[in-house]
Amino acid sequence: MIAASFMNEPLAWLAWTGLHASPWKLIGWAGALMFSGRWFVQIIASRRHGKPVVPRVFWYMSIVGSLMTLAYFVFGKNDSVGVLQNLFPAFTAGYSLYLDIKHRGWHRDRAGH
Repeated sequence: MIAASFMNEPLAWLAWTGLHASPWKLIGWAGALMFSGRWFVQIIASRRHGKPVVPRVFWYMSIVGSLMTLAYFVFGKNDSVGVLQNLFPAFTAGYSLYLDIKHRGWHRDRAGH
C-alpha cells in the first residue's frame, strides 16, 4: 500500500517550518478548522438578522468538518476516541441538514426565499 504509507509520512516541503505533518494531519487540521469555522458563519448570519440564525452552510461545514476529522482519526491516527468524538456530530449534522431541506426546501438561503 504505497498510497496509505505516503499519507502517514511527514511532508518534506513543510520541514523548513519545523512542522512535522503528514497528509492525514493536514486533513485533520482542515477538518478541525472547518468544524470550528462554522460558528463564525453562524455568528455573522445572526448579526445580519438580529436574531439567532443557523444558515444551511453551517450544516454543510459541520458534515464536511466531521467527516474530515473522522477520516483523520480512522485512517491517519487509528484513534477510537477521535472516531467516537466525530461520528455522532457527522450523523446529527446530516440529519439536521435533511430536516432543514425537508421543511424549508432547497433554496431557502437565497434572496427572496
